[in-house]
Amino acid sequence: MRVLVLVSGGLDSTTCLAMAVNKYGSENVSALSMFYGQKHDKELQSARAVTDYYGVDYTELDLSIIFKDSNCSLLSHSTEEIPEESYAKQLEKTGGTPVSTYVPFRNGLFLATAASIALSKECSLIYYGAHSDDAAGNAYPDCSDSFNKSMNDAIYIGSGNQVKIEAPFVNLTKKDIVKMGLELNVPYELTWSCYEGHDKPCGVCGTCIDRIKAFEANGVRDPLMK
Repeated sequence: MRVLVLVSGGLDSTTCLAMAVNKYGSENVSALSMFYGQKHDKELQSARAVTDYYGVDYTELDLSIIFKDSNCSLLSHSTEEIPEESYAKQLEKTGGTPVSTYVPFRNGLFLATAASIALSKECSLIYYGAHSDDAAGNAYPDCSDSFNKSMNDAIYIGSGNQVKIEAPFVNLTKKDIVKMGLELNVPYELTWSCYEGHDKPCGVCGTCIDRIKAFEANGVRDPLMK
């Protein structure tokens, strides 16, 4: 079986990539990354580093034009600042609607794009790193279990029953993902999760907070925070 993994350069998708390589072998794994107009390219630098580390086929696409009218705070043209607080605190202010760092239907777009590429590369399975912490409280609705199941149905039918998607962490937490990654010796020092593009992670954006806590819950320090 050949597998296509959506890789952002972050902790979750890199662990997903490691799982795929461990299960199917690097020769049967392809990776796909997207530039969507984010404020920095640190994620893509990390995506290139981790795919090179695992020796897998790698494709990179520019989909930024699709989000040119969005004011999502992650995007380079946005007038919004990236919140420096946990997702829980952000959700208290949004009233249960997605947080400002939610890129409109991003995972839906990425998965649909991946389905086309998977068919071209003769991959029958797509992996991506959505997990329950991101879906909690509707912060990122395109990370939920129900979204994953619906997209799987659509892609399976739309591909002529040739491609399925799998989110192995969809019912797990970031703490669980780090535990699995440490067991797989994932090179977390090569990854980047921070929404800012500085030399070191800011430590205060939502994804930094979650990442730091996940490592601490496993009794280790995030290698990027040393």
